[in-house]
Amino acid sequence: MWRPGFEFLERQPALLHGYHRSFCVYSHVHRGTPDRPGLVLGLDAGGACRGVAYRVHRNAVVDVVDYLREREQVTSVYLEVKKPVRVLGRHEHIKKTAVFYVADRTHTQFAGRIPFESQVKLIAEGVGQSGRNPDYLERTVEHLRKLGLRDIGLERLLAAVHQQRNVR
Repeated sequence: MWRPGFEFLERQPALLHGYHRSFCVYSHVHRGTPDRPGLVLGLDAGGACRGVAYRVHRNAVVDVVDYLREREQVTSVYLEVKKPVRVLGRHEHIKKTAVFYVADRTHTQFAGRIPFESQVKLIAEGVGQSGRNPDYLERTVEHLRKLGLRDIGLERLLAAVHQQRNVR
């Protein structure tokens, strides 16, 4: 959400049914390594997720999807799916089809629901090609706040990660 990495025409608040945001993926590249994995967000089955939908120029769709595949599918831990999303505009709610990357529950990097303290430890210590895992969490929380979305679970996790890092 906070680092799309491609040009877009419009960004709108959106609601996706059937999936929820979850720290359910071990990161072996971007925020960790195979020996010292980090933990990153994935869309996991069940519930609903508020976030953003990006509209790109029709001539850029192929290039944007190719870019996202290269970035998100480094280890094939996500499944690319097309699903309807409800774009939450000022005066209307419009259903559009969007491309999503959902956590593959059969992949070895799928962490599933792991204990809170394990999440804190993995995130506090994770570092990969894209930087420190705590920065990833912090930017996500900040971006959600800017969108007017509060995720109490992520804010609690961020506070615990900060505390863990200050103890060491």
